Amino acid sequence: MTPWEIQGTELINCNCAYGCPCQFNALPSKGFCEAMGAISIDQGHYGDTRLDNLKIAVVFHWPGPIHLGKGQCQPIVDERADAQQREALLKIMSGQDTEPFATMFAVFASTLEKVFEPVVTGIDYEVDIEARRGKVHVAGVFDLVGEPIRNPVTGLEHRARIDLPHGFEYEIAEVGSGTSSSHGAIAIDLKDSYAQFAHLHMNNKGLIRHRAAA
Repeated sequence: MTPWEIQGTELINCNCAYGCPCQFNALPSKGFCEAMGAISIDQGHYGDTRLDNLKIAVVFHWPGPIHLGKGQCQPIVDERADAQQREALLKIMSGQDTEPFATMFAVFASTLEKVFEPVVTGIDYEVDIEARRGKVHVAGVFDLVGEPIRNPVTGLEHRARIDLPHGFEYEIAEVGSGTSSSHGAIAIDLKDSYAQFAHLHMNNKGLIRHRAAA
């Protein structure tokens, strides 16, 4: 198994209500799951291949709850990555060189029946985790805007977080509102639905935790 590690941030938008039932082992809000988002790697490596300052993105669709499988995935890799880096990123994204179910990459990979040919393109990523604001533009594939949830009475920003001491993706996610639209192999339009902003740190054995578990 080739050792790897990445540290960075993510912005993900899915079709569920704020809070996302998946985070609580509940069924999806609309009975099925679809999502898109991106990860910006501040520091990372796959073996001796450096992955610093590269980005990856993805579009998913499952016809029912994720755990029932039959999902589809469009992987996307930063056009700035060279051939060796692209191969490394795609291996991580597809759950290879990872202990079983240790990361969300490995978990999601086990639920897919169709993975489309990877797209190599520009990924523009501007995300402020704590402010719950961000924009992702994946050239030719999707656009995503994330912002704080608003109180429906006062219009003021509302802040909520999800703490998963034993999760396989993040430790804490800031919850926001996302609007996004994708094209190509998986076409999705989402508006004012669940968005998560999170710091990520993981390797092929799972999350590298920075907080004591509750």
